[in-house]
Amino acid sequence: MLEDKLLFWKFKHGDKDALRQIYEKYKDNMRTIACSLLRDTHTAEDVLHDVFVSFAESVEQVEIKTSLKNYLITCLLNRIHDLFRKKESRSVDLDQVCSTSSNSACPDKLLIGSERSQLLADALAAIPFEQREVIMLHLKGGMKLKEIAMLQNTSVSTVQGRYRYGLKKLRAILNREAVR
Repeated sequence: MLEDKLLFWKFKHGDKDALRQIYEKYKDNMRTIACSLLRDTHTAEDVLHDVFVSFAESVEQVEIKTSLKNYLITCLLNRIHDLFRKKESRSVDLDQVCSTSSNSACPDKLLIGSERSQLLADALAAIPFEQREVIMLHLKGGMKLKEIAMLQNTSVSTVQGRYRYGLKKLRAILNREAVR
């Protein structure tokens, strides 16, 4: 948190390397969230790029009230919501969906990991967007449910319900897949 404040201060006062450090620190986390919500790696990359370009262009007006990470994730979600509102979001083949990679050089383990990632991506796509968003923000974004509630301008109990019901639906979908 203190490191983020220092990086933001440096960037706001003209240190271009600070922007690179901020980008490097948060790009993977933000890309994972964007890919999970959009299910399109190219659009996710575009949104991520747009967020950082906008952040860089408006740094003089930016006031961060929570944390830099939460601010950037909020910007990312706003861009994603804009895409959905404009109906510009498009589905792609599951081969193009972001997936986790394995450090293993063993082909059978890579295949199993890829299949599991595919099943999880399919299951996430099958649950309502609001639930998927809460799950991804909490698990991948590292945000607390209270922070998500503030971000979504809703009650903590609503966010807790979305999280709980989303996980329940994911379990049900994944358990059906395991039985097949």
